[in-house]
Amino acid sequence: MIRILLLLAVLAVATEARAERYYSRTVVRTTAADDAADMARTGRFGHRGTAGCREGIGYGSTPEQALANCCFNDGRYRIREKAVFRGANGRYYAVIRYEN
Repeated sequence: MIRILLLLAVLAVATEARAERYYSRTVVRTTAADDAADMARTGRFGHRGTAGCREGIGYGSTPEQALANCCFNDGRYRIREKAVFRGANGRYYAVIRYEN
């Protein structure tokens, strides 16, 4: 299971796809891994910003369940990047970003 998480984290970091988040005139570029890690760290489940790309988020008791719970994760859209991180509460948080 740890191997899966490490592989997902490496794949998410390796991708060039980025989303933009705007905070009072400052643009912060984030990846799916950044956003999943933020949800895991804070325990707050929600979208962080996608710069117009389709995004699914999910959580569950296993990495596989978290990914399966993400919106649009039914094969209709091509995956651009994805990441899963475990929170201190024991839940796994997932983010999948899709090609438009």
